[in-house]
Amino acid sequence: MLSRVADSLYWMSRYFERADNAARVLEATYGLILNPAKFSTEERWFRAVSSLAPGAASADIDPQRALFLLVADPEGDFSIVKCISGVRENARQVREEISSEMWEHLNHLFHEVTRSELQAGDDAGAMRVVRLVREGSYRFKGVTDATMSHDEGWHFIQLGKYIERACNLCVLLDAYFVVGKHADDLDWVGLLTSCAAFEAYCKAYTAELKPERIADFLLLKPEFPYSVRYSLDRMHQALTSISDLSLSRRTEKIERLIGRLRSTVAYVQVGEVMRGLHKYLAGIVEQCRDLHAAVHEVYIEYPIDIAFET
Repeated sequence: MLSRVADSLYWMSRYFERADNAARVLEATYGLILNPAKFSTEERWFRAVSSLAPGAASADIDPQRALFLLVADPEGDFSIVKCISGVRENARQVREEISSEMWEHLNHLFHEVTRSELQAGDDAGAMRVVRLVREGSYRFKGVTDATMSHDEGWHFIQLGKYIERACNLCVLLDAYFVVGKHADDLDWVGLLTSCAAFEAYCKAYTAELKPERIADFLLLKPEFPYSVRYSLDRMHQALTSISDLSLSRRTEKIERLIGRLRSTVAYVQVGEVMRGLHKYLAGIVEQCRDLHAAVHEVYIEYPIDIAFET
């Protein structure tokens, strides 16, 4: 596979996962502020914004302004509209590698999301975009799995999706457990809903909302698709398949990094993690960044002499 094709498929998937994550968090947070609570609306919005737009952008915690920036700001690196535009642009560059159904669905979603000019204060319009992305994400992922050959390109799509998901989950957990130290039961419902996990959590632990159990479920549950451990396992499967299909001889660094990363969640108990949760989550994100760089070095920007070797 050409490196430019692998790169576009990888980023197409990452941008879509980023948009879907933002839509889930915003939908859950918007639902929270409609319910009375002892904590301020600003505190809940700060938690959401700090998880979706880290850095200077999180300083703007006015609810309506934050909602607009995270949904419709065309120049904002973290906005849903910007992410969906990135998905479509990367898909356009590899139009011949994806199925017609994928392109048609993505193109339709792009025009639905971008056709209305949202203004700050238009909460109804912003939430309409959020719902479009939530529903569109499920359909796009289903169409991708059903209509695209599960070859090297498909594995790059899986890699992009799960490396983005693992990072997003860690940042979100940090926002609730470290930044949001005053979370109540309603906030914990919001966290689980942000990860499409409330019903699955209740089936595993009943509806008793204990922070340590929630952390255990979202970090270490190997069977749940929106847990960090599940994401890392899928990353390992994708990387193994890519290595087998590409016949690359220089994957030792990638294998070492993903092995160490998986061991971070495979051989710990939640009690150990909770004693230094911020450092633990930051370590996973940093290792994911190292893995991204290693994948880029081996499969995207490799020297020409390595191409001749393989």
